[in-house]
Amino acid sequence: MADTQEKAVESKKIVIIDDHPIVRQGLTELINQEEDLIVCGQADDAHQAMSVIAETKPHIAIVDISLKETSGLELIKDINVRFPDVLVLTLSMHDESLYAERSLRAGAKGYVMKQEATDTVVKAIRKILSGQVYVSDNMAARMVRKVVGGGRVEVGASAIERLSDRELEVFLLIGQGYGTRQIAEKLYLSIKTIETYRAHLKEKLNLESASELLQYAIQWVNSHEKELI
Repeated sequence: MADTQEKAVESKKIVIIDDHPIVRQGLTELINQEEDLIVCGQADDAHQAMSVIAETKPHIAIVDISLKETSGLELIKDINVRFPDVLVLTLSMHDESLYAERSLRAGAKGYVMKQEATDTVVKAIRKILSGQVYVSDNMAARMVRKVVGGGRVEVGASAIERLSDRELEVFLLIGQGYGTRQIAEKLYLSIKTIETYRAHLKEKLNLESASELLQYAIQWVNSHEKELI
């Protein structure tokens, strides 16, 4: 009992925010094996996450991109505003080329893909605790090339990568079958605002009509469904 209390006092505290209980359990067991790390709380949505963070005051919040009711990117931004001392590590099934840089811009200090989590999550935690940023070697090289290129998107980058965070969120919801009114309600935005995002999407994706946008979004989501779980 004394050892457990000592570990709790000295360890860096971590909150896990993911809507899959199995993922939370696996990460908790992995992290708690470390002598100087301890999971102090868990949450499965953004509202619960903010409450748990306020209560436990962790050093790090591990945030999944895909959460119920809201985008993990929006949660990262909210954490940075309300709890600026809490470091954020993004964990996701999404390909890092699409979401790693977005996560860092939102305020995260690292990005780990779920299929690599068991091998890299502790390494990532330690790196961001030391004041550094953690991304894969491939992603780091890509970001360096972008900086050297003056911030330009790489030649050959997909049109999807050029979308803003909110545009991408609307695009994914369209592809998942949500209508304009449903998207507006889900994102707490006006119907007019969603219609504006739809217009931007058609322009950026070089699509002529709403039906083309719907078809393209459905095809894209279906081809990436494993990443969107």
